[in-house]
Amino acid sequence: MEFIDYYKILGLDKHASTDDIKKAYRKLARQYHPDLNPNDKDANKKFQQINEANEVLSDPEKRKKYDQYGKDWQHAEAFEKAKQSQQHTGSGGYGTFGGGGEYGEDFSSGDFSDFFTSMFGGGRRSGWSEVKFKGQDFNAEMQISLREAYHTHQRVFTVNEKNIRITVPAGIANGQTIKLKGHGGPGVNGGPAGDLYITFTIAEDPVFKRLGDDLYATVELDLYTAVLGGEKTVDTMDGKVKLKVKPETQNGTKTRLKGKGFPVYKKEGSFGDLLITWIIKIPVNLTEKQKNLFKELSQS
Repeated sequence: MEFIDYYKILGLDKHASTDDIKKAYRKLARQYHPDLNPNDKDANKKFQQINEANEVLSDPEKRKKYDQYGKDWQHAEAFEKAKQSQQHTGSGGYGTFGGGGEYGEDFSSGDFSDFFTSMFGGGRRSGWSEVKFKGQDFNAEMQISLREAYHTHQRVFTVNEKNIRITVPAGIANGQTIKLKGHGGPGVNGGPAGDLYITFTIAEDPVFKRLGDDLYATVELDLYTAVLGGEKTVDTMDGKVKLKVKPETQNGTKTRLKGKGFPVYKKEGSFGDLLITWIIKIPVNLTEKQKNLFKELSQS
């Protein structure tokens, strides 16, 4: 297994703080995001490496193991158990993995890679080769718009230069994570592959604001319709609707449209509400005649 320098990938050194890691990840993830580099395979590969590096270094426990064991960090627990077993059984062997004395020496972190080479491929101890380990879990981020999140749709995600077609359910929330079983790193010694965890980032929409399953929007209403009443056509996520406006509608008045909000996640046919806030638009560039009419109204 080739050693990957996660610190180098993020442009950091081993003394980097948690905030340093977070800032570096966010900057690089935006730079190499597949949506911004759709035809650049190198950028897509770099994006996956950035996510992998962040997944390890942002987790204190994983980072500690990585710093100590390098490329074999995922098998640190097995190594520690083996060392404990050696202490119990003496130099003659590793307890449940049998004796024989071939691994009787005290392994330091510098010897660790050689130790695992024999453990997983060198063949000096056949019992070790029977141990199966799950592959590494991958973490990735996918950016979509609010209007994309409104509909169930398919997206293509690139992992290790392989394209995976996934279905994004309608109503998915900002920050929500879904798991794709078996799409992580390969297992060791025939162990199962790791999983892929995709966290969704939903961009802000220029028209609608989402809170839970409800949507909010502000709509301008001319003064004459607000005073006299009438009709106003407004946008919703699934088209336009015509609303009746009551006479003497005040600025800031809210109108609730049942079932015109956001789809409820994995509850087909269920929707939140859309709340419209009327913003009364004051007329400008009035003629003298119009101004006089307003003066008459103010004095009546």
